[in-house]
Amino acid sequence: MGQDEIYDSHPVDEEVVQKGQYRDVDRALEFLRYNETGEELSIVDEKTLVRKIDWMIVPLMFACYFLQYMDKSLLNYAAAMGIFDDADITTEQFGTLSWLFYLAFMIFEMPHAFLMQRLPLAKYLGTMVCLWGTVVACTSACNSYASLAACRFLLGMFESAISPSLILVTSMWYKRDEQPKRIGFWYMGVGCAVMAGSLVSYGFQHYTGTRFNNWQIMFLVVGLVTISVGIVVVLLLPDNPMSSRLTHAEKIMAVERLRENNTGIENKHFKPYQFFEALRDPQVWLLAYITTAASIPNGAVGSFQSVLISSFGFTPKQTTLLQMPGGFIAVVSVIIGTQIAARYNCRGAMQVVWTALGGILGGGLIAFLPSSHRAGRLVGNYFTHFTGAFLPLSYSFAACNFAGHTKKVTMNAILLMSFCLGNILGPLTFRDEDAPEFVPAKITIVAVDSTVLLAVAVLLLYYRRENRRREHAGVEHRPDVEFSDLTDKENLELRYKF
Repeated sequence: MGQDEIYDSHPVDEEVVQKGQYRDVDRALEFLRYNETGEELSIVDEKTLVRKIDWMIVPLMFACYFLQYMDKSLLNYAAAMGIFDDADITTEQFGTLSWLFYLAFMIFEMPHAFLMQRLPLAKYLGTMVCLWGTVVACTSACNSYASLAACRFLLGMFESAISPSLILVTSMWYKRDEQPKRIGFWYMGVGCAVMAGSLVSYGFQHYTGTRFNNWQIMFLVVGLVTISVGIVVVLLLPDNPMSSRLTHAEKIMAVERLRENNTGIENKHFKPYQFFEALRDPQVWLLAYITTAASIPNGAVGSFQSVLISSFGFTPKQTTLLQMPGGFIAVVSVIIGTQIAARYNCRGAMQVVWTALGGILGGGLIAFLPSSHRAGRLVGNYFTHFTGAFLPLSYSFAACNFAGHTKKVTMNAILLMSFCLGNILGPLTFRDEDAPEFVPAKITIVAVDSTVLLAVAVLLLYYRRENRRREHAGVEHRPDVEFSDLTDKENLELRYKF
């Protein structure tokens, strides 16, 4: 389809605007046509506005992602607090509890994608936070494998809304070169949750009462905190820039500054052709494979962190505290990776660096050092946390290189389904017969991360080729094409970031 045919099939002309027919275009265009006077941009300082936006939404996004990771990781801490004996579960059943979460996560990604496009985004996100907080609190009443399995499945069902929601929130508020930093800010919740979770678990391990198990109290308290944060999100997080608490002029600036993204802000109508375009797009499946392969080590090491460290010969309390440096490394890698990616437009290059350090070097130390080298294997475990910066860089690709709202939510769902698939496969590599060394699982970390390097290289070559093709296409700018809800394939003015 030629460029003129594309625009003709998705018109953005005065007749459409006058009739108020905004179904096929971005909601930002309707907002600007009815509210912009032309004077707003001269009275609002953009840097001041961005700082205001940062304080308005980034702390809430961080809180959501922090609690999401802590809540799903409580099972890992409970492994060092006696849940194996208290609930009478085996290592393989524990692994099943880990992948059941991700199975539900994967199943419900597409339904969430549809609902978050149709419903107010922030209200939907806050409701999901409240619901998974309720599940966490209810986990405190579990005393068997069956009850734990049910709660883990429900937890995955509700938590699966978090990442695609936050990717959409980031893309509707920030320019493409601003997005990696903001994604990095809220994704730091992972590393912070590891450190905070270790301290929380360590504290509750000092409970010596007999009426309740210490891990049960931990689940109850953290669940109630999560519910409280969900209520705050419903009340304070704006659904989009147009309905935010910003002044009129600030809203106009917040929308106008995103024209250069060419990815739009929001459209509440599901467009089947954009859904199927996503399924045919090579970059979708390259990112899907990259995310799946990179998440296999994450699922293996993340779910079995306590099991791995205790296998090095440490006590339960030591095992809990020794997880904290890994969280610190994850935070540092996210900050460095996303800052460099934003400054130098090198998302893929940073993925290669962290994969080599975390997956290949870290996994290699764990897998191939003799058991007598306890310190070296512990360092290798810490190195695996460098891969913590990998996923936010994938999120950044999804936020900046996909246009058309239906295509964006579809891509976000596929990306998170890939993340889930990797995390389902990861725990399955830990088998009872391989205890206590779990050598096959450790070798898997090295093997799959090696394939990630090749896949990232292919993706970057694809983006370079597409950008060169578009540079030579001779496309003329069309008014308001930035908010016409065209996909990245249709809008040849868009240039891919890599």
